Amino acid sequence: MCMTLQFKTQIKPNNSIYGSSLSLMTDLYQLTMAAACLGQQMHERVAVSSLYFRKAPFGGKYAIVAGLETAIQYLQNLSFTENDILYLKTLTDGAGSRLFSDYFLRYLSNFKFTCDIDAIPEGTVVFPNQPLVRVEGGLLAAQLVETALLNIINFQTLIATKAAHIVQAAQGDDVVEFGLRRAQGVDGGFSASRAAYIGGCVATSNVLAGKKLGIPVKGTHAHSWVMCFDNELSAFRAYAKEMPNNCIFLVDTYDTLEGVKNAIIVGKELEKKNQRLIGIRLDSGELATLSIEARKLLDEAGFHHTKIIASNDLDADSIIGLKKEGARIDTWGVGTNLVTGGEQSALGGVYKLSALKTHNKHWQDKIKLSENSSKTSIPGCLQVRRFFNSATQKYEGDMIYDVSSPQIDRTDIIHTFDGRIIDQPNDFGSNDLLEPIFRHGNLVYEQPKLSKIQEYTREQLSLFQPILANYPVGLEQNLYQKRKTMIEQHKK
Repeated sequence: MCMTLQFKTQIKPNNSIYGSSLSLMTDLYQLTMAAACLGQQMHERVAVSSLYFRKAPFGGKYAIVAGLETAIQYLQNLSFTENDILYLKTLTDGAGSRLFSDYFLRYLSNFKFTCDIDAIPEGTVVFPNQPLVRVEGGLLAAQLVETALLNIINFQTLIATKAAHIVQAAQGDDVVEFGLRRAQGVDGGFSASRAAYIGGCVATSNVLAGKKLGIPVKGTHAHSWVMCFDNELSAFRAYAKEMPNNCIFLVDTYDTLEGVKNAIIVGKELEKKNQRLIGIRLDSGELATLSIEARKLLDEAGFHHTKIIASNDLDADSIIGLKKEGARIDTWGVGTNLVTGGEQSALGGVYKLSALKTHNKHWQDKIKLSENSSKTSIPGCLQVRRFFNSATQKYEGDMIYDVSSPQIDRTDIIHTFDGRIIDQPNDFGSNDLLEPIFRHGNLVYEQPKLSKIQEYTREQLSLFQPILANYPVGLEQNLYQKRKTMIEQHKK
């Protein structure tokens, strides 16, 4: 299954912001387990682990998977530098002795990632308990990548899903991600911009994300620009002089409607030069009322083409509420509540060992039990089969199955926890969601452009409507029975 592959250290993809080794971006216990695994000569035993989440975020039913390209970059660069090894030499145990032996550190210095990885492509609609990533290979390596994969996939999937919720709330209006200054650090901002674009945002304010990822960048000006001048009109005129084809005026520094009137004055001056007032931005106050009044002023002045952009701690719920109030907003600038996840700061994805090969090369299924049934894992080498109704051009159900078990003879989808048949999509076509990404450490997957992933997300969501909230997802009958039997055996 495994072969050695030579990699250069610190490969730097063009769309990566990382300039140093990330091999130590892991929890300490991954390294202590790796050392113990090597000491017990278990490091080359073939294992299968699955990354999945137990509960959909934001009170919804689904998530949009994201982060695969970033994970690929991490895995391609996975090696321990001399500085990494020198640092690990300084770590001590409870007795004050060196934590890691020279034997283990020599192993790390020569470490090459040689696992197989299968994953669900970015932009795919996914559901709880479905494996998003499956790692198969030496036990040490499969465990070593756990923390980083969870860190990358959890966060970007969370933000892509949040963006999809907000875009859906906007009902066809443009949504721009404005969250960099409120994001959790440099990578938090960069990864959030990427994931938000996958989820449907049309642009970002993050210039680094624009450069590295090709995301369109958009922006206006700050209140501080207006405050630098004796009055608002002078500020707008000065900005128009320097940025005549990028005039989106922030109109609420002092009095919002007076600000709209000043924008109109400068807009008329721009028109005399064959230039345009692109838009105005509202960042405070009663956005519904102000946008309605602003639209009247703009239309009465002949500025029907001028867009109204709104910001101010927006979220899906507030956008829905503003639309119900009749707000005349064309573009929604969403920041904090998008890039941080808002009311939910983490996806809660997990990474569980699900099978281990014995010394005679047979698969031995593994299961993690819990008194909380939702935390009991699913054993086996897992894949997801999605059924498609060609007559309605809609998806009909998902079935998790074990690729190492006998061939599926029926397509009953069994409820994961109570054994009910929740669907029988026998007459539909199907495809398996997890695709090969690495084979023996070699990248075999062609990553699509980010714009194509965004298009795919939009297409995916359309294929689930109108049953997305009640979409049937469960286990193949043989897998359900195996899991049930293992639970009963462990409880004896």
